[in-house]
Amino acid sequence: MPALLHHTTRLKVIAAIIPGPWNYAVAAKQIASIDHYSNGRIALNIVSGWFKGEFTALEEWWLEHAERYRRSRDFIQALKGIWTAPDDEGFTFGGDFYRFRNYYLSPKPLQKPHPEIFQGGNSGDARDNAATVSDWYFMNGNNLEGFPVPDPGRPRTGRENWPGRPSPLCRDGFVIVRDTEEEAVQVLRGIQGKADAEAVNALRDAVQQAGASTREKTGMWANSEYNDLVQYNDGFKTRLIGTAEQIADRVLLLKSLGVNLVITAFLHYDEEIQLFGTKVLPLVRGLEKQGRGTNTDEEIGLIGPVYGK
Repeated sequence: MPALLHHTTRLKVIAAIIPGPWNYAVAAKQIASIDHYSNGRIALNIVSGWFKGEFTALEEWWLEHAERYRRSRDFIQALKGIWTAPDDEGFTFGGDFYRFRNYYLSPKPLQKPHPEIFQGGNSGDARDNAATVSDWYFMNGNNLEGFPVPDPGRPRTGRENWPGRPSPLCRDGFVIVRDTEEEAVQVLRGIQGKADAEAVNALRDAVQQAGASTREKTGMWANSEYNDLVQYNDGFKTRLIGTAEQIADRVLLLKSLGVNLVITAFLHYDEEIQLFGTKVLPLVRGLEKQGRGTNTDEEIGLIGPVYGK
């Protein structure tokens, strides 16, 4: 991570940290230091954890799903308090999982009020955190069923996702840009066909247990199939696969649904991110100037039910 930041000037790194294995004070210090080193180009993704073996191998307590998200909420509140406490006094915190008194950190992060905090999940516990303590809410790839449904009879704008949600939405997506949709789909099938079946099935067993442990049985990966899990954050479901024009249309549909940021993945990163930047993004910006990307029903009417089941 420091090497990436050292050799770039615009790249922003999102570092993933798991409460439990990570100590809040160490995380606060390290992220603050990196923030200065990088001139404000660090963000943090608080991962509540789904892989039990990772915790037990480190002799950390394996908490139930809801408790892991409560610990993450404590962790985020502790970080924010440490980073924003007045310079002449420390921060005191009395949560359920972390307690400390008059903790002082100097220097504080360069970004104000603090580095952005991402946090993900599809469960109600994840959404509760997104509505209260997170700066960004990260979701796996999904179809329209993965988005909250607005009130019946009300035009969908994507902004009525759930009451009290201040966090911008971030969606994962795997991008394959080709001259024709058929070529892009052929590349997708090649990726899925060459996957390590043993590794994908092991991931499926682990993550679907995690998804089924939520109170709604709808956690991340709860409904993912084998081909979805070849890209471990369900990025294929976002369907940014096709021609540049098709992908631009789908990005604008996501925007209309309230998605503020798409974290993209590529097969051949160096080549394909250049292709995305030169072929897709200019189309998106041009269509935005025409007023596209503001109304979900209008976008579906233009491009069809691409995100249907």
